[in-house]
Amino acid sequence: MIPLVRRLVALGVLGTALAACGAPSTPTTSHLSARPSASLPASPSVSHPTPSRPATSGPPTLATGPRGLTPVFKNAATHEKVVALTFDADMTADQGPRAKAGEHFDNPGLIDALRQLKVPSTVFMTGRWAEQYPRQARAIGRDPLFEVANHSYSHHSFTGSCYGLPVLPEERMRSDVERAFTSLRAAGVPRPMPYFRFPGGCYDNKALRAISSLGVTAVQWDVVSGDAFAKDANAVVQQVLDGVRPGSVVVLHCTRSAAPVTEQVIRTVVPRLREQGYRFVKVSEMIEVSRRRS
Repeated sequence: MIPLVRRLVALGVLGTALAACGAPSTPTTSHLSARPSASLPASPSVSHPTPSRPATSGPPTLATGPRGLTPVFKNAATHEKVVALTFDADMTADQGPRAKAGEHFDNPGLIDALRQLKVPSTVFMTGRWAEQYPRQARAIGRDPLFEVANHSYSHHSFTGSCYGLPVLPEERMRSDVERAFTSLRAAGVPRPMPYFRFPGGCYDNKALRAISSLGVTAVQWDVVSGDAFAKDANAVVQQVLDGVRPGSVVVLHCTRSAAPVTEQVIRTVVPRLREQGYRFVKVSEMIEVSRRRS
C-alpha cells in the first residue's frame, strides 16, 4: 500500500490530494490499493445514521450523524442482490499541463462500456476534472444512466494524515466542496447529487464537522477494486468478485492514466455478476434500499 501511494505522489496523480471524512484521524481503507493482496488499514469506528428522506423532495440522503456530523454511507444491509459501481474521476489543478500534453485523466472507453452494458453508475468527479473535460462531464451528468457526485475540487487531504499527502486546511474544507459543486454545474451537470467522497477515503470528525452544514452524505465503500495502477485486469476482476456481497458499494476509477485496465475489468465483471443474479444500481438507489431495510 505505502509504496503504491508514494508512487502516486511521485507521479502527481494525487497532486495536492486526498480528503478525509469520518471519525478518528486514522485513515479509512484506501481505494488506491492496486494489489489484491495488499494489506489495507482498518476503517475507523463511525456511527452510521439511519437513512431518511430529506425534508424536501430530492435524492435520498442519510440523517445527520451523532453531534451533527456529516453522515457516512458505506453499503446497504440487505439480502437483495444489488451492487453499486462507483467511479472516481480524480484530477488536481497541477495536472492541467499534463492533460494538455496528452495524458488522459478521462476514460471515455469506460463510459462507453457502461452504456453498452447498460450499467447504472455513480461518478464522483473532482471540480478540476469537470473543468478539464466539460463536454464529458456534461454528457455523463445528462445521461439518465449515471449520476454525478462531488469528489472535492482540489483532491487534497481532509485529514492531518492521509498517506503523506498535502493537507487542506480546515477553514478551506467547506469552500473546497462548494467550489466543486460550482465547477460541476458550470460544466453542464444539471443536478449534482448531494453525495461527497473524500479523496483517498480518509476522514475524521473534524472533516465531518467542517462540511456538515452542506447537507451532503459522505459515501465510502466496502469493496476496494484495486484498479489503481493495476496492470493485471484478471486480478482486479477476481478482487471485485471475491468482495461483492448484497448491498456492496465498489470503488473504481475513471482515469486512464491512473487505472488503465478498468474498462476491461468492467466488461468482465458486469456479466459475471449478472450471472450470479446481481442487479446494478446507483448510490441513490442503494441508499433507498438501505432505508427500506431500516
